[in-house]
Amino acid sequence: MKQNYTVHPGDTIEKIAKKLQLNNRELTAIIERNNIKNPDLIRAGDILIIPEKITAEAKGEKIVESTSKTTVPESGYGVIIREGQIQEILPSAKKENIKKFTQALDTELLRFKINTPLRVAQFIAQVAVESASFNLTEEDLNYSADRLRKIFSKYFPTKTLAEQYAHKPEKIANRVYANRIGNGDEKSGDGWRYRGRGLIQLTGKENYIACGKAIEQPLQMKPDIVSTDPYIAVMTCCWYWNSKDLNRYADQDNVKTITKKINGGYHGLDQRKAFLNKAKKIFGVS
Repeated sequence: MKQNYTVHPGDTIEKIAKKLQLNNRELTAIIERNNIKNPDLIRAGDILIIPEKITAEAKGEKIVESTSKTTVPESGYGVIIREGQIQEILPSAKKENIKKFTQALDTELLRFKINTPLRVAQFIAQVAVESASFNLTEEDLNYSADRLRKIFSKYFPTKTLAEQYAHKPEKIANRVYANRIGNGDEKSGDGWRYRGRGLIQLTGKENYIACGKAIEQPLQMKPDIVSTDPYIAVMTCCWYWNSKDLNRYADQDNVKTITKKINGGYHGLDQRKAFLNKAKKIFGVS
């Protein structure tokens, strides 16, 4: 790693972290090593000292350890996320999913300013439900006729019509997502092409375009990467989180409003609260 970094015009701490491929621990070390009081007020021309080896021991970093072995930098600029923590919060998650998503969360949450123990706890509680404990990164549209009538009654007003689409996910997606969220008509195939993917089910062509532009990824042309690349799955989720200004409600510990803005209702609210309570204990939120 370079021994120093010259701040360029337009640089932010998050952009520098991305350029240097820093995780939360490393970025926090740099912030404290350079005595940065406000990470949003760095100036072009400033030279940041980049320690050759960034560890808590090497730089004398002060770490607060919770009873659940959670590591939280005192600076408050980030929360270090470990696989054991996620396993404890999401016991039904597969180990391979925990590994890949923990790495992505540890890197990406800080860049989107989901950077306090309470924000992280609220975030994980929501994605736990939306992704079935990290086990689902693509919308399951394999519905029976009865289920279609119940969930999508507007699009399947008769049993006969529902039976024509039952257990045909692609046909279902093309019908229920047609002519909305930036999609074309049913024949365009946009409904299936831009179906829900990621940890909070990014859905619709207009959202794929807007999110792709924001995170600088070709989501419109390669929508499948939202479900296959764990980092992009997390980034799209963070983008959606910020687009709804959910840090504001996380800071208020308002899980009900966050649920409404993500889900459109209060489906799974009790489950989200249960995950939240576990996450709070893990991340040392009193």
